[in-house]
Amino acid sequence: MMESSRQIMAIGNHPALPATIEELSRHGWSFFQPNNLHEALAIVEDHDCRIGLIFVEEDTVSLPLEMERASEPPALHWVVLVEDVERLSDKARDLIYSYCFAYRAAPLDTRSINVLLEGALGMAKLQDRYDAYRESQQNADLRMVGDTPVMQHLYRTIHKVASVDAPVLITGESGTGKELTARAIHELSSRRQGPFNVVNCGALPAGLIQSELFGHEKGAFTGANQRKTGIIENSRDGTLFLDEIGDLPLDMQVNLLRFLETLTVFRVGGLKEIPVDVRVLAATHVDLEKAVERGDFREDLFHRLNVLQVQTPALREHPEDIEPLANFFFRRFFADKPAKVRGFSHESLVVMRQHRWPGNIREMVNRVRRAMIMCEHRLISPGDLGLERRNGHSRGSDSLQQARDMAECEAIKAALARNKHKILHAARELDISRVTLYRLLEKHGIDRNSGQDEAASDFPSTSETIQLT
Repeated sequence: MMESSRQIMAIGNHPALPATIEELSRHGWSFFQPNNLHEALAIVEDHDCRIGLIFVEEDTVSLPLEMERASEPPALHWVVLVEDVERLSDKARDLIYSYCFAYRAAPLDTRSINVLLEGALGMAKLQDRYDAYRESQQNADLRMVGDTPVMQHLYRTIHKVASVDAPVLITGESGTGKELTARAIHELSSRRQGPFNVVNCGALPAGLIQSELFGHEKGAFTGANQRKTGIIENSRDGTLFLDEIGDLPLDMQVNLLRFLETLTVFRVGGLKEIPVDVRVLAATHVDLEKAVERGDFREDLFHRLNVLQVQTPALREHPEDIEPLANFFFRRFFADKPAKVRGFSHESLVVMRQHRWPGNIREMVNRVRRAMIMCEHRLISPGDLGLERRNGHSRGSDSLQQARDMAECEAIKAALARNKHKILHAARELDISRVTLYRLLEKHGIDRNSGQDEAASDFPSTSETIQLT
């Protein structure tokens, strides 16, 4: 019985195509031969056809459009046959480069073509597995990426605070993923079946803050034509996340403190207290202790919120996670990119590791997404990311020794990241002794105590890290 995945879409009018199809059929392949683009797209939609075979000739005009359209998900992995690649137009060569798995130039023989088709089939199966992986993680916002000791510490802290039904204050610079951390705490807590509501305290209109948080009764003020349930009350049996709590006006801080002490709310214009069972998480990028000293934040409210604390690390504190994060966001925005873009160039990865990332993860998301859309080449360059030697020395001012030291440092960091900070394994990969690697760690100021082979028991395995889907 014919395996459905061994079905091939064959396109072209080359005289050798019928004979090629007949010979390849003996290797277990079956073929569709559409007459036009409409038929080709219908075949892709209705059949398990994942491979395309096409003869590209010098005078090819309409096939590039067919290949581009038929390469959209579910993708066809094209194998191209050409008489002489040097005689093809620039457009045809760009087509092969951008959309095709492989090509074969004359002399054409069935055995070599069959090998390419088998490779394309293997790639299609890998694509299916990857698509299944992406489908299993539809809500990518609930997945935390990173396997460095800094991130492992964050994962452990999240697990600990999630198991206790108490207020949590999440601190960290802007863009470090404080809301993502709050969602992770909620999803790992006993309240995961309840709502998770977010309030940006700095974005609420000054005159409506109390109504938004606590709700109001009909007729409580001009325009209050019906009763409204506030965000706090709507979070019953779930989690309320107060983002940028440091921006909450002082008069509202009093009302919030009363709610935290009594777990009851008064709607505006209401006459009775309403009990609300809700867990409160708060986040801020400012130093609340200094805000208390300045009189901008109530000390009693600070202590009410700061029962448990989680600090989200800045991206520059775990640079080994920069490459995995960049690749994660590349996969996440896969549908937005031009078909020819395949990933990041080596130089762009080096420059990303050198960048200070003042905007942290949010900055990376924006740069990667913009680069994926605007890139006109196969690999994203530093220029596409807008990071071409922006910070640090210019290319011309680096001495040869500085360049060598920088490359050496980056190679060591990358080897450590790939080997989960196991010194022995990283040394083997770099083809140096363990003693030499320790010396280089000291030379470049890389913290050797973060290695996991000295304290492997202190960190959970990768399978224990937070994968919330």
